Amino acid sequence: MTDLSLGAKPTAQPSKTLETFESPTTTRDFHIHMEIPEFTCLCPKTGQPDFAVIYLDYIPDQLCVELKSLKLYMWSFRDEGCFHEAVTNRILDDLVAATQPKFMRVTAKFYVRGGVFTNVIAEHRKPGWQPQPRVELTQFESQSNIRG
Repeated sequence: MTDLSLGAKPTAQPSKTLETFESPTTTRDFHIHMEIPEFTCLCPKTGQPDFAVIYLDYIPDQLCVELKSLKLYMWSFRDEGCFHEAVTNRILDDLVAATQPKFMRVTAKFYVRGGVFTNVIAEHRKPGWQPQPRVELTQFESQSNIRG
């Protein structure tokens, strides 16, 4: 284990490179949901930090996004001035370019600033792709598998 207090430098660095891997199955649609609760960028007007939770939902075609590269990609916005609407659409565009999914939605929920919460939702749909009809199943309570 490396002790960073002794002057060692972390090896991971922010990056705009998104890596992918082959989807484990292309015979059915499946939904991937990710929550990125520590997204930060800078207000382009004041330079103050903006904080958001980014929700990524997608149905892959041939490729999935690799998680470490996604973390480093999200980190790369930390020192950039970005309007909420622009950064949400840029994230979607970059992820679509890397993975070419059947469907992708990026939801950015920015924390309050000046008494205003901002939520931005951007979507991509592969031409000709239609979702399967939704099947409603019985809902289970949270932690229903815990004995006690």
